[in-house]
Amino acid sequence: MKWAAAAPVFGAVAWQGVSRKLFGGTREAGNVYQRIGVRPLINARGTWTYLSGSLMLPEVRQAMDAASRQFVDLFELQAAVGKRLAALSGAESGMITSGSAGAMAAATAACIAGSDPRKIWQLPDTTGLKNEVVMLGGRIAFDSAIRLAGAKLVLANTLAELPSAINSQTAMVYTTWRDDNLPKALAITKKANVPLLLDDAAGIPPFENLSRYATMGVDLYCFSGGKGMRGPQCAGVLLGRKDLIDAALKNYNPNEGAICRAMKVGKEEIMGMLTAIETWKKLDLSALNREWNSRVQRIAKVVETVPGVSTRIYVPEEGNSYPTLQVNWDEAAFKLTVAQCDEQLRAGDPRIEVLTNSNPSLVPAVEEGAGDIKHEAPKNQLEIVSMTLQDGEDLIVGKRLREILSTAKAQS
Repeated sequence: MKWAAAAPVFGAVAWQGVSRKLFGGTREAGNVYQRIGVRPLINARGTWTYLSGSLMLPEVRQAMDAASRQFVDLFELQAAVGKRLAALSGAESGMITSGSAGAMAAATAACIAGSDPRKIWQLPDTTGLKNEVVMLGGRIAFDSAIRLAGAKLVLANTLAELPSAINSQTAMVYTTWRDDNLPKALAITKKANVPLLLDDAAGIPPFENLSRYATMGVDLYCFSGGKGMRGPQCAGVLLGRKDLIDAALKNYNPNEGAICRAMKVGKEEIMGMLTAIETWKKLDLSALNREWNSRVQRIAKVVETVPGVSTRIYVPEEGNSYPTLQVNWDEAAFKLTVAQCDEQLRAGDPRIEVLTNSNPSLVPAVEEGAGDIKHEAPKNQLEIVSMTLQDGEDLIVGKRLREILSTAKAQS
């Protein structure tokens, strides 16, 4: 039955091989990366920054090319984009930043120094300024973006700890919470008159999140451009209260002497990011989900023809919330670990990156969450994220993964 279900997919795999021989494949030979010795890859891992995030929407590429052909005043550009972002999101204003980390730094500087030129020039020295940022939910790997503005971190691991963590020195509360605890946290911060920054880097899609947090009254919130948004990888967006966005712009590029001057976004990234947001307003997420789901379904049908291999398709609740294929086998019986399979996929031609519990981009000393709570390492599992696969790559991934698993099964 599994072979019967997989037969159409095997037919597509066979035709793909023939078409590559006849027409030279679907990609240009000797591309820009290969000429300097860098191997491009098939990304089945998701929108990880170290794997260059996501691929820009065609509309974004066109907008960035058009933006690169003329000069413009960046102060005027950010002001105009802020008005457009307000109309799209329902927030009072917005600005384009150098990713979510850049938005975190800009928001922190805004909440500490405001728009006062002397305080802006003083940062990261926060002597005499409110300089504490409450990390609601504990530390994260990206909180250096907050600390570089001169902030002192105060941990509030639970909602119950939040009120006592806020004091006269609290400049901002930061969180990644998006569940039912968010409005409860807002009730506390509003009462204390302390702005809250919500980091939802991978929160689009769904596009509704762009306006959802404005409706809830979140003071500041940010998204990454290089993840599901499919905008420029080195761009993001910060939205929220106009007074805080105005202050963030004062602390940001192109202001000379501002702490965030180094986090430059050019006219190309600004217009590319705005275009990504405008494009998402028109996209049909249901249709995209059906397409993404069909990709992992085809891979599942192919790999399940190997006896002892099972699969599961699900949508993660956290980052990379797209149809994802989990591939399972008995590592002892196959004499093949997930890590070994991962390495074989990476070493093959073409190079294939899949999702496991490894994180090559994490600084080893990082401890997220509450420092005194030790978490067991998750079981190493091999997963395939659909969204970052391009047309036809699901067939390549399925074929290669089946070859590795069937070879291991036969040798064992």
